[in-house]
Amino acid sequence: MDASALIHAYLDAFNRGDRPAMLALLTEDVAHDINQGGREVGREAFAAFMARMDRAYRERLTDIVVMTSPDGTRAAAEFVVHGEYVATEEGLPEARGQTYVLPAGAFYGIRDGRIARVTMHYNLKDWIAQVSAAS
Repeated sequence: MDASALIHAYLDAFNRGDRPAMLALLTEDVAHDINQGGREVGREAFAAFMARMDRAYRERLTDIVVMTSPDGTRAAAEFVVHGEYVATEEGLPEARGQTYVLPAGAFYGIRDGRIARVTMHYNLKDWIAQVSAAS
């Protein structure tokens, strides 16, 4: 599977809520750079992160555009996150089922046909403003 197909398969699995399919596309030692946070390493840590996110958010990605390097070792995706904030996360505003629409992107490192790095980026201040303004 080429780099573009790999990233599309990963994002499609995200949209289906198919976490096992997502995890199968990652290397065992995947590095996950959390938006405005630290780095977690390993498929198990990534699975735990997704479980935390699935508890607090219901999200779907639209307007997905994938770009890849000529050698297939790096990729980027830009998309729009349509979400609902359903359970409060520590240090963030209280969840009351607020909805949000947020442009976001991710950068990927690819090794041996799997995703070896996921670096997420979105504007956290924009997200906080949206969920704080929602009634």
